[in-house]
Amino acid sequence: MSSIRKRGNKYQVQVRVQGQKITKSFNRLSHARRFSAYYENKILLGNHLQTLNKNLSLKNLIDRYLQEITPLKKGKDREQQRLNRLLKEDLVNEKIYKLNTKDFIKFKNKRIKDGNRTCRYDLSLLHHIYNTAIKQWCFPITHNPLSNIKKPNCNPPRERRLNDNELKYILNHNFKNNNMNNIIELAIETGMRKSEILSITNDDVKDNHIFLAETKNGNSRKIPLTSKVREIINKSKLPYSISSNAVRLSWNRMIKKAGIVDLHFHDLRHEAISRFFEKGLSIPEVSLISGHKDVRQLMSYTHLKINNLITKLN
Repeated sequence: MSSIRKRGNKYQVQVRVQGQKITKSFNRLSHARRFSAYYENKILLGNHLQTLNKNLSLKNLIDRYLQEITPLKKGKDREQQRLNRLLKEDLVNEKIYKLNTKDFIKFKNKRIKDGNRTCRYDLSLLHHIYNTAIKQWCFPITHNPLSNIKKPNCNPPRERRLNDNELKYILNHNFKNNNMNNIIELAIETGMRKSEILSITNDDVKDNHIFLAETKNGNSRKIPLTSKVREIINKSKLPYSISSNAVRLSWNRMIKKAGIVDLHFHDLRHEAISRFFEKGLSIPEVSLISGHKDVRQLMSYTHLKINNLITKLN
């Protein structure tokens, strides 16, 4: 059903069945054998031979992934933002049959300038898009060009804590959207993620806790309803009428206006978890609030202030 012949410095594969023929040349014998085995397996399974549409671009794959796969994920909003950013890259306009590992290494070298973590996320996402196209959509793509690309190590965990002046400014800042102050206070008091705070409804507020039915790790979670948290909830209109992107933009404008350097909204979760430990809560107690299952991951969010430790030691 298939044959491999060496012609010059290349290996030519021919696959024939029911009058159809596919021919492709490779520089390496291993790639030729992989191509041959792939199509032979399709024939044995009773599938028709398909040739890759030469008009198919990486953009076509990303668009379909955005429509069919991303909406099913819990972190769909963040992934949608990441994919929309990828769609602005020149790389996505290239045809699939032309793209190879070297093209994605070039993309990696360019993207890594924005940070190891973001580069790693993008490479993992592109890798999964290719795998989805091959395994789920059955596109006749014989090899995932990102399979052999080493992903960069993630950046060290952030250690950013708020100082007193920053905290005072942030809590007293006059935001255009009145929800922002309550959202920020909740983040500091509870350690909830932005997406979790924005999902809270009145039905989620119980006698002594806030019930989060859906969280990042897929498990439900209960947030203790302290007097301070209850006070914030009582002055809030739930659910908050502001989008995740609007929170991000409002936060960035405030940080820029204040001249505060290198402070992300997600750092408020770091701040909250560190404060829980400073108040004397145990690791199991903090993990129950934060939702962390891995103690090592929980500790990466924890950066105790040295002055507080000195006070305790004295």
